[in-house]
Amino acid sequence: MSVKDLRFVITGSGTGIGRATAQVAAAKGAKIMVSDLNDANGKQVAEDIRKSGGAAEYFHCDVTNPQEVEALMKATADAFGGIDVLHNNAGIHETALAPADQCNIEGMPLEVFRKVLEVNAVGPWLCTKYALPYLKKSENASVINAASTGSQSGYPNNSAYGTSKGGIRLQTQNLAVDLAKYKIRVNCYGPTAIATDMVTNFVKQSPDPVAFEKALIATSLIPRLGRPEEVAELVCFLASKESGFINAAYILIDGGSLAWRGSADQIGL
Repeated sequence: MSVKDLRFVITGSGTGIGRATAQVAAAKGAKIMVSDLNDANGKQVAEDIRKSGGAAEYFHCDVTNPQEVEALMKATADAFGGIDVLHNNAGIHETALAPADQCNIEGMPLEVFRKVLEVNAVGPWLCTKYALPYLKKSENASVINAASTGSQSGYPNNSAYGTSKGGIRLQTQNLAVDLAKYKIRVNCYGPTAIATDMVTNFVKQSPDPVAFEKALIATSLIPRLGRPEEVAELVCFLASKESGFINAAYILIDGGSLAWRGSADQIGL
C-alpha cells in the first residue's frame, strides 16, 4: 500500500479516524494537511507527525463554509504542490448537538437535523468541489468518503446521522461517475462502532452506557470495538495505486456485524 509522497487533505483530523489516518499515512511517507475546527487538537496532530519525521501542516476549516474549504485546498496546494487524496472524514452525530431525549424524531429540533446533514453530506460535496481543480492535475487522484454501517441499518437516536451517511454512499457513486473522465476515483467505507470520541459520546448518551456498548458489539464476529488505526489502513489502501481498479465502492469495515442477524453469544463469542 504505497502512499509515499501522496498529498492528503484529511478533514476532521484532530481526533479519531481522521487523526489515525493522518498518522498512519504520514508514517508511510505521505504529506498531510491536517484540518479541523479544534485548532489545539489539529495543531498537535501536525506537530506530532513532524516530530516523528513526517510532513504535515495544519489548517483550520469548517467544511460547511465554502470560503474556508476553498482556502483549505489552496493552502494544501501551496504547501505541497498539489493534492492527490481527499479524505472526507469530518462528521458529527446528533448526540453531539442535543441530549438523547432530543435525538429522536419527536424531540429533535430541525436545526440539529440540518446541521448533521450540512456537516456530513454537504461538507464532503463542498470539499470535493474545491479540491477538484487540484485533483485533476494528479496522476493518482482519489476521494475517500466516510460512510457508516448506519447508512444501511437503523440504530436508535440515529435518524439524522443515518440519513446523512446514506446520502454519502450515493454521493460517492454519483461523483465517481462525474469524475471518471478525469481519472479520479471516488470510494467510501462503512465502519461500525470504532473506539473514537464520537462513539464514546454516543454511548454515554444512552440510559445504560455499559449495556449499550455491549449491544453495539454484540453482533460483531470480532467481538470488540474497531480501532481507528484499522480504518486508517483501509483509507491508505484506497488511496494507493494498489487499489487502482476500485471505484464507486462502498467497503464495510464492521467486524462482520452486518453479515448476519444474530448476536455473538449465539455462536460462543
